[in-house]
Formats: sequence, structure tokens, C-alpha cells
Amino acid sequence: MCRMGDVLAGNHAVWEFDSDSVLIRFARGLRTPRLWNALGARRIPFEALSGVTVSAAGSGGKRDAVVLRAVPRTGADPLMEAAAGQLRDVCDPYRLVLPGDRAGQAAEFADAVRARLGPEAEEPAQRFLVRVPEPPLQLKAYDARLAFDGSAVTFHWSRTGATSSKWKAGDQRYPLTALTGVEWSTPERPGGHLRLLLRDAPADPRPDHDLATAVFAVGSGSVHESLPFAAAVLAALRGRTPVASVPAARTDERLHHLSELYGAGLLTDAEYSALRDRFAAEA
Repeated sequence: MCRMGDVLAGNHAVWEFDSDSVLIRFARGLRTPRLWNALGARRIPFEALSGVTVSAAGSGGKRDAVVLRAVPRTGADPLMEAAAGQLRDVCDPYRLVLPGDRAGQAAEFADAVRARLGPEAEEPAQRFLVRVPEPPLQLKAYDARLAFDGSAVTFHWSRTGATSSKWKAGDQRYPLTALTGVEWSTPERPGGHLRLLLRDAPADPRPDHDLATAVFAVGSGSVHESLPFAAAVLAALRGRTPVASVPAARTDERLHHLSELYGAGLLTDAEYSALRDRFAAEA
């Protein structure tokens, strides 16, 4: 059985079993996924996990290899919430590939983690439990340079990359109080972008014309830069938007605002259902 301080070394990462968490240290190097290089290390509290699995690497993996994968709870990790299932397996920071002869060690590690999971493991987390990079942060997209200072996101348009509508509108600054969420679309597929969801303004569906959206392209907005940036903004938003802060207004307005928070990922399913039922009962 694993004990505190026991480690499991796999491809480009080492997982250490601690008293209340798994500490994941990512190896630095050219063959390490760039996202892992950017993250450096992550401490994953057991309360942020819903499970852990051990399986064969599969036909697309290395021969005689096994995969240890921790499963984060919904709403526990802003990085994975921002990614919204778009990360390739090779970049998944919760996935560790090991030689086949370490299958027994992987199984012991998985059993030790499972033994630490509480009854709430299957429920969505009520708050973010995993840390992400903290501001100030910078991001270079194709049509803008973005900065996040912890209280606002600023867009500085590129004269060569931005459309005329963005350039003519001038640089934009959006305080967290004006936002309801963040939408990250991976740069590894066509249409990659980072969109801020505004509280009182509809979004232009065209990313290259929307003043709250930065467009990605080859060499700009890479996953290892743009995803941590998006996660940092999302984490700051969640910290500023406790469930109880939904304003007291007419019932239909309150429900509309509640739907916006839920759609932006700022409320869990359980929180949304509880507040919706409460507002309806108070009508």
C-alpha cells in the first residue's frame, strides 16, 4: 500500500503520494508536452478527484505500457473546466503513462488514492480546489496581445492581425465585474479563440469581429499559453461570484441572470437547481 512520500515515475512526470493530495511534477524537456512544461508542478487535493483508473495504453499507445489517470471532479479544476474536453490525451495533466512492468505499482497507487476519496467524490465541487497560474499574465494571440492583472482583461489590438472593425474600435478593457465567463476554443483546431462572455452585451458570433475575443493562429495562442490564461480568468471570476451574490430582482430577471451564470460554468448543476427552485418558491 502506498505511503506518504511514495512516488511513481512515468513518461515526463512523477506523481508523489502525499497525506492529502497527489503532487505531480512535470519533467522539463523538449519531449515533454509544452503545457506540462508551462505548469511545472501541480498539487491535486484528494477532494478534487472523483476517481482514478489504470488501463492498457491501447492500440495508439506504446506497447506494454499502462496508463494511470486521475479523474477530476466537475468544477474542481479551472484548467480542465476551461479546456472543456478539448485537450488531447498526450497533454492531459491527469494522465501518466508507465512501462508495463510497473502495472502493479500503478494499481497500488490507484487503490491508495481511491481509499482517500470521500463520499462527495461523485458530486460537482462547490468551488475550485486546484490552483492555476496567478496574474499578472500575458498572452499573444494573432490579432491582439492580452493582459490580465487580476481585476481586468485588456486587449491591445495588432495593427496587422486585427480586422478593421477591431482596430477602429480601439483597445478594450473588461473588468471582472463585467464578465460572466470565459470560452476557450483550442488553437489546434480551426477557429481557435479566447472569448470573454460579457454580462450586458451580446457576443458577435464572428471571433474576428467580436471585441471581447482574441483569435488564435499558428504560433499565437498556443495551448500552453492560452489555456492557463483562460483558467486564471475563470478562477478569478469564480472567486468574485459566490452563489449567494445573485442580485435580488424580479423573479424573471433573477432566473435569467442565474441561467447566464450556469451557462458560463460559474454554477454547478446542484447550485443551479437549488437556486432556481428557491427563486421559483419566492415568486
